Amino acid sequence: MVKIGLEVHVHLTALKTKLFCSCPTDYTDKEPNTIICPVCLGLPGSIPVINENALKYAIMVAIALNGEVADRLAMVRKHYFYPDMAKNYQISQYDGPGSIAISKGGFVKLRDGKIIRIRRINIEEDPAKIVYPTGSMLTSKYTLLDYNRSGMALLEIVTEPDMTEPKEAREFLEKLRSILEHLGVCNCDLEGAMRADANVSVEGGERVEVKNIGSPREVEEAIKYEIARQRAAISQGLKVERETRHWDEQRKVTVPTRTKEQEEDYRYFPDPDLPPYFINKELIEEIRKTLPELPDIRIQRLVKQYGITEYDATVLVIDKALADLFEETAKNYTNYKKLVNLLINDYLRWLNDKNLRPSQSRATPLHLAELLKMLDDGTITIKIAKEILPEVVLQGKLPSQIIKERGLTAVRDQEFLIQVIKEVIKEEPEAVEKAKKDPKVVNYLVGKVMKKTGKRADPQLTNELIRKLILEKSE
Repeated sequence: MVKIGLEVHVHLTALKTKLFCSCPTDYTDKEPNTIICPVCLGLPGSIPVINENALKYAIMVAIALNGEVADRLAMVRKHYFYPDMAKNYQISQYDGPGSIAISKGGFVKLRDGKIIRIRRINIEEDPAKIVYPTGSMLTSKYTLLDYNRSGMALLEIVTEPDMTEPKEAREFLEKLRSILEHLGVCNCDLEGAMRADANVSVEGGERVEVKNIGSPREVEEAIKYEIARQRAAISQGLKVERETRHWDEQRKVTVPTRTKEQEEDYRYFPDPDLPPYFINKELIEEIRKTLPELPDIRIQRLVKQYGITEYDATVLVIDKALADLFEETAKNYTNYKKLVNLLINDYLRWLNDKNLRPSQSRATPLHLAELLKMLDDGTITIKIAKEILPEVVLQGKLPSQIIKERGLTAVRDQEFLIQVIKEVIKEEPEAVEKAKKDPKVVNYLVGKVMKKTGKRADPQLTNELIRKLILEKSE
């Protein structure tokens, strides 16, 4: 039996300042070690002060995940030595004597109805970013530290080991990402904004933690590898040691980094610089009443409002940017089924193939509405629409501009099409004979005509003309 639990670390990127100081949170693309101060470096004499908005965002997440919010905010020092921790301890939370997590309990429901329980949610500071300039963690000749990230507000969301398959871990993370994006507390597209540690154990072996995996897809792959590795070890009579491992994205393997610490190794104790902060129930209820629309509710609304299937609504909502694009485009294009088919079957599939997310696309609602209207009025064919879609997404060009520049308007000149069809009939006598008995074969002939016309022939008109010419020939 396989048991999988996750520890998800989420940056509260919506905050303007770090967790315990006034340093700005916008450190992306900044020069290393320039967005720092004595507090986030942990220098002697510096005093941390809690960011109250971080507490409010944590409560929002706890409520959205069906958790029980604590009556006070209590911070502890988690001691360990590692290069990315200047003061050799991390200000965090711990569910134990003298401390309490900001939230306990809660759950996330997967598409098949399975419940993944949340054990706790902690608020903590992020350490520095470790940079390996000349390779990977294993091959770089030296290591650099960028403290711009140090002190960023993190939520650590810890699940129970309720998952038994790698795909469940991926689905959980995708659902969690959607919840966070709908809440507006985290821009998960930013590098390092959402990372996961996967705890994996196979019956007969110890729990192994795979650290700092950067995306739901990579989490799925890392867990698959780790299950196979542990099973192979057990089948050979070897003992699976309790340890921490690293996921090497290039080689797609996990590698050992250190022996896994026990909780007592961290020597937790209350942070003397941060006394407990009591949370009144009125604040919790006020936050509960002002929560934005969450994914599960949005799915049901999309089904009711636009008449699309629950499956299609779920695919849209799993990525907030995609659902937003659908709803904004729907204001100017009302064939909702055709719109959702384009988004899921063509737009999203192409983005996935290129490992891009909808938020990285330059296609706007205006682009998509124009593309669909040009399809409807026969200006372009579906094949042309699919052909120009990548250019729309990557360059943000209007479909009409691309069509004009490349001369891709659909061909509906019957005399011209008949000449091309006659050429195809002459070249494909066997297919013509089969088409007389099986109408489906006509699609093969249509494809040949499309090829000869550079995908510009109107497929419906071409189909009608081929059937007409074949019938005339048979008579």
